Amino acid sequence: MTTTLVVAEVVEGKVKKGSLSAIAFAKATGGTFSILVPGAGAAGAAQEVTGFGAEKIIVVDDASLGNQIAEHFAPTIAALAANFDVTVLTATSFGKDVAPRVAAKLNAGYASDISGVKVEGDKLLYKRPMYAGNTFGWANITTPKQIVSVRQSEFAPAEPSGGASPIENAALAPADAAASRVEFVSLEASKSERPDLGEAGVIVSGGRALKEKFAEVLDPLANLLGAAVGASRAACDAGYAPAELQVGQTGRVVAPKLYFAIGISGAIQHIAGMKSSKTIVAINKDAEAPIFQIADYGLVADLFTAVPELVAELKK
Repeated sequence: MTTTLVVAEVVEGKVKKGSLSAIAFAKATGGTFSILVPGAGAAGAAQEVTGFGAEKIIVVDDASLGNQIAEHFAPTIAALAANFDVTVLTATSFGKDVAPRVAAKLNAGYASDISGVKVEGDKLLYKRPMYAGNTFGWANITTPKQIVSVRQSEFAPAEPSGGASPIENAALAPADAAASRVEFVSLEASKSERPDLGEAGVIVSGGRALKEKFAEVLDPLANLLGAAVGASRAACDAGYAPAELQVGQTGRVVAPKLYFAIGISGAIQHIAGMKSSKTIVAINKDAEAPIFQIADYGLVADLFTAVPELVAELKK
């Protein structure tokens, strides 16, 4: 039976919702799992994940883990992961930063950004995107220890199953040479009342066609729907939207219930980041735009006219 260690991500003393997708993966393996909660304020955050059926919750609460520096986390995660068959993180910026370092310390195989898992005999097979998400393949890891990062957009958040897992404290592992060469300078993070892109049920995304009117056109619709705002890479590169809003292969991978693609042509890079959305609505004046090939609803119209009209009708 597979034993799995789920590494929860703690931000400002709380477990990020995306970590529930890693718990969902652990349950899908059919084996037992424990949850590691590392970080500053982890003791309080651990209470949030005691009801998901884990054998135990392992807490490493240390102020030195407050800056999300991967080199500070990797030694401790690796030391604890050595006691499990599989270690799983969510494929966030943090997870993608830490997981390869843990794999290197354990000489373990690493499957990144997986979108599915199945049990075949005594092996776990991992579904991974290839060729910018145009196709998927199944892979297995042959090393004794396995490291995996899961796409939050492909694993529905785990639901509490009742009960209360026991909590135990673990010590911070000794720092290694890599940590001494990394210095935390500062964090510049944008604050928004909108939902996080990775967790939003509705996303309104815009492309380069919006130009300087990006926020002017999209914000009223997003505000009305309580939606997050996204952007294509072209819109971000042109400076019409900040980089943290980018959806796509090199940006955020999302799968909301409703995705608006407004003025987005549908380049492969963008589609790779949002094609798992449950319902896709496209607005573009080019009837031949590739985005219409994957859209559930498409409107061929001038977005500068269509979006305000849509907002007016929704307000009614």
